[in-house]
Amino acid sequence: METQILEAAATSGGVNLSAWSLFLQADVVVKSVMILLAIMSIWSWAIIFDKTLRMRAIQRKTGQFEETFWSGSSLEDLFERVGQRPREPMSSIFVAAMKEWRRASDKSGSSALGVGTVLSERIERVMKISLEREMDHLSRRMTFLASTGSVSPFLGLFGTVWGIMNTFTSIGATSDTSLATVAPGIAEALFATALGLVAAIPAVVAYNKISSDLSRYALRLENFAGEFGAILSRQLEGK
Repeated sequence: METQILEAAATSGGVNLSAWSLFLQADVVVKSVMILLAIMSIWSWAIIFDKTLRMRAIQRKTGQFEETFWSGSSLEDLFERVGQRPREPMSSIFVAAMKEWRRASDKSGSSALGVGTVLSERIERVMKISLEREMDHLSRRMTFLASTGSVSPFLGLFGTVWGIMNTFTSIGATSDTSLATVAPGIAEALFATALGLVAAIPAVVAYNKISSDLSRYALRLENFAGEFGAILSRQLEGK
């Protein structure tokens, strides 16, 4: 029995089982699955690099803005420096609130308790909308990572099942069960599963990491919005 296995292995020694050869030998369905998985993997990595670099830049700019905001400088002066083009989400929330503040600050009777309460609520609502808009922008394409992580293994499994089915069909047609006949078909079928895992694992890991970073950053923005809203409310009460 051992001799027969060695002979079969020697017979199959000339079979090229490289990744490119396995792709070329696969049928149309398996090739389509492999191409789709490769595209999903490449696009996932593009999203991962983009999100990682963008979050690092945003965290750095947010830290700079927070340092300036809590340095004790005038809110009006800070608003003039930030201008109409905020560099990151926290300054966008600040600008949105300050615009609403400026619209109402010059109106007569804005110091009245009722009007002040309405203005304070309106500012909080504006900051909430701005926060949600910024987080929605940061969360774009995250759904693709989640879909890649969940769908890729099943696509790879489909390619494997299809490839193995074709292999058994070929065996049934030729009645040849030698390793040289079976190995290429099985290898290309399993290669589809490997591609599915290659696409899925980084996507799942990156999705969990980036989602956690986004959640912490959203909490950071919520805390800032709450603190800034309290500052504006105290200024309203002091008018």
